[in-house]
Amino acid sequence: MNAVGIDVSKGKSVVAILRPFGEIVYSPFEIRHTSERIKSLVELIQSIDGESRVVMEHTGRYYEVLAHHLSDAGLFVSAINPKLIKNFDNNSLRKVKSDKADSIKIARYALNKWQDLTRFNEIDELRNQLKIMNRQFAFYTKQKIAMKNNLIGLLDETFPGVNTFFGSHVGSDGKQKWVDFASTYWHVDCVRKMSLNAFVNHYQKWCKRKKYLFSKEKAKNIYLNANNLVAVLPKDNVSELTIQQAIEQLNNTSATVESLRTLMNETASKLPEYPVVMDMKGVGPSLGPQLIAEIGDVTRFTHKGAITAFAGVDPGVNESGTYEQKSVRTSKRGSTYLRKNLFQVMDILLRTSPVEDPVYQFLSKKRSEGKPYYVYMTAGANKFLRIYYGRVKEYLSTLP
Repeated sequence: MNAVGIDVSKGKSVVAILRPFGEIVYSPFEIRHTSERIKSLVELIQSIDGESRVVMEHTGRYYEVLAHHLSDAGLFVSAINPKLIKNFDNNSLRKVKSDKADSIKIARYALNKWQDLTRFNEIDELRNQLKIMNRQFAFYTKQKIAMKNNLIGLLDETFPGVNTFFGSHVGSDGKQKWVDFASTYWHVDCVRKMSLNAFVNHYQKWCKRKKYLFSKEKAKNIYLNANNLVAVLPKDNVSELTIQQAIEQLNNTSATVESLRTLMNETASKLPEYPVVMDMKGVGPSLGPQLIAEIGDVTRFTHKGAITAFAGVDPGVNESGTYEQKSVRTSKRGSTYLRKNLFQVMDILLRTSPVEDPVYQFLSKKRSEGKPYYVYMTAGANKFLRIYYGRVKEYLSTLP
């Protein structure tokens, strides 16, 4: 019974090997994440008499190198939530935080939880790729929002409100009509220095060239608005260059977001649970793959409460003696990406109002009871996850 505790960091790890009753097999030592050093670690663990189990924290993506290699070598590997390790056996008044101390603590955790340890289950290649793409999607979406706000701020100095002339539809190439319009008519003087007829004709040719629908009434409305607007920045080369650079950056980022959205949907469609997830209300070709990416393989969750705890939408408990708190905040200790996706699903349900959907019915009931916004949104997310778990797991059990 050998507990191998590994404190993982970028490019290196610290390893400690213990046996019951505090027997130290190997004091903490450092290894680099190279094929040679990992191979020597595998040989060391395999040379020790008795059953060995390797435990590490799943911190970021750093742990994956060791977890994959050690698991491939036939060793029992378990990746544990860092929160569980942090709260384990804090029975000292001294606050010691070092890689060596952490590796020993992880090894002691392994000994204490020996029978409860679950074997590391490698995410298959598709799930791994999907999760990486989703994190990139979130990153570029955040950049896109920042660039969009930056562009609107600049245009408020040259053509205030130009972004409100058209809808917010985004094409598959990431293009938006108001952004294309602002690229050509970036200053109010680009419009109002022409006559009304001249602008209408110019705008019609622009629509034809850009393959947008033309509306004469829309053109007249834009012209009338432009004549009443006040520009702060002059119509010169410096202002134009600043705006054109902002537009170019926004278009590039928006194109990346849309290509990732398409690729994620194509990748998710190859996973077995895809048709079940896509059939759920509030889920579409964008949110569906994101949910699949963040939840992963539902079969690794032992019960419905486990998946809600993973998302951090499980209700808290605060009881002591005869005291019992009626309303307790949710844990919020799970995936922030997943919680965001769940709130987006709830928002879509509230806007589309599918009266036959049980989650929407639950949301409506909570709202009618006067529950605060975050209360009924979180409760709805909890119910949605439970239904998700039940439907997907049932479907997967029917597959050959």
